[in-house]
Amino acid sequence: MWTHKAWPGRFVPQALPAGERLRAYAGWCNAVEGNTTFYATPARNTVATWAEQTDPGFRFVLKLPKVVTHERRFAGVEAEMRAFLDAIEPLGDRVVLWTQLPGSFGPADVDALVRFLRRLPADRRRAVEVRHPGFFTDAASTSLLEGALAAADAEWVPFDTTVFFGTPPTSEAEQEAWTKKPRLPRRTRALTDQPVVRYLGRDSVEETVEGWRSWAEVVAGWLREGRSPTVFLHTPDNNDAPALARHFHDDVRALVPTLEPLPEPEPIEPATLF
Repeated sequence: MWTHKAWPGRFVPQALPAGERLRAYAGWCNAVEGNTTFYATPARNTVATWAEQTDPGFRFVLKLPKVVTHERRFAGVEAEMRAFLDAIEPLGDRVVLWTQLPGSFGPADVDALVRFLRRLPADRRRAVEVRHPGFFTDAASTSLLEGALAAADAEWVPFDTTVFFGTPPTSEAEQEAWTKKPRLPRRTRALTDQPVVRYLGRDSVEETVEGWRSWAEVVAGWLREGRSPTVFLHTPDNNDAPALARHFHDDVRALVPTLEPLPEPEPIEPATLF
């Protein structure tokens, strides 16, 4: 979530206690993807420490447990969802419930998604990431999902891997990602006032930055419309992700000067790419 083996000494202090790692990360970025929640629901007191380490405007985009989305596909998951919602309650309205669905979840399964979204608390932000090609290539399926999400005030999360898959892998990290990441068309339409975007670049900083130019324009347009987007920048190894995130934010600010700057991190050793 907010730790990575390549970050100590560059973006966060060396040997930082577990209870301070999120606070250090929050000096670089104002949102985080919660991937570990996919594998296990955290203890409520642990989540309370997350709230204490971050400012009120810091966003948590937390992935729903895999037992809900992948194993049971929304069937008979009431107890698991109650436990999850109770655990994350200390974060209040700073949470986006991120429903990431497997590639096998297709247009024929949308009704199950609709029923699930209707049961979620009305005051919880929700976002859905689909990976079935039909949602992107078939106009009727696209419209079906868009209608279902709009009715539930849920966002469609694009995971843009088009730049990554533009040329063959050139490293071990790229090769591993090549076999695991979805290969789908780019989608840039927002359904709500809080779009969420996930972007995967390359090992090359130059290719990664060049690849997000169109996203900077899209995000700037959303800001001008009064939306409040959240964008996550990835590379195959994520070694430079915090610096890349700040670079993207600066690119958007160049287009929308009224955008607030990100917080200034505590200085460590030289930790910038640029």
